[in-house]
Amino acid sequence: MYPKRTAALASAAALAGSAVLMAAPAARADVVDVNYQCKTPIGDKSAVSPIDIKGVKSGSGYQITMTFEKGVSSSPVDLGKGAMNPSAVIKLGGADTGTLAVKGPANPETVPANTPIKITDLTGTYTPKKTGKVTFTPGVLTIKALGTTTTCTPSNAPKVSLTLDVTAAGGGTTGTTGTTGSSQDAPAGGEELPQTGPEDSAIALGTLGGTVLLAGAAGVLWLTRRNQAHR
Repeated sequence: MYPKRTAALASAAALAGSAVLMAAPAARADVVDVNYQCKTPIGDKSAVSPIDIKGVKSGSGYQITMTFEKGVSSSPVDLGKGAMNPSAVIKLGGADTGTLAVKGPANPETVPANTPIKITDLTGTYTPKKTGKVTFTPGVLTIKALGTTTTCTPSNAPKVSLTLDVTAAGGGTTGTTGTTGSSQDAPAGGEELPQTGPEDSAIALGTLGGTVLLAGAAGVLWLTRRNQAHR
């Protein structure tokens, strides 16, 4: 009887630890197609570009990177190195609302006339103000070149490209009220927000799983000693 109870307890502890580890949340990122309708100085143009948005924990927030896999719009003349400067906004949803401004470096090489303009990676810093799952969706793209401005607006209601499970400073509140999203500096005085990325959640849950396993092992040892005492 005792050996069976010991084995059952050990199995339950192992399964509990595994379940905790499997429940660890992870960021979700998808490449989404965005149909841009661009207003240029020489008329309207359109282009579809797959866009990938990624987030990496950085200090008190997240480094957000928006990558264009294909060029958009074009220029009737060559754009020399450094002549074009791109920027965009990313729409926030879920537990947070507002927009995040991202921008990138100027073109590193000449863009030939009448060819799609390759957009450099756009980056910005997102600092959570709400606790929960926050979504990031591609928004309006702006291209400034040779004293002109081209504005490209998504026309196909693009899908969410990135979802992060975040925690605001001090625990924050859960909900969708308020606004956030502009690039922000870290809090003054050297304050640091709690680790909130998916990897940190996985570590915390893994520690809990280890505790469950240790508790199970302690129970096995106790039952074994008790069994020996009764013999």
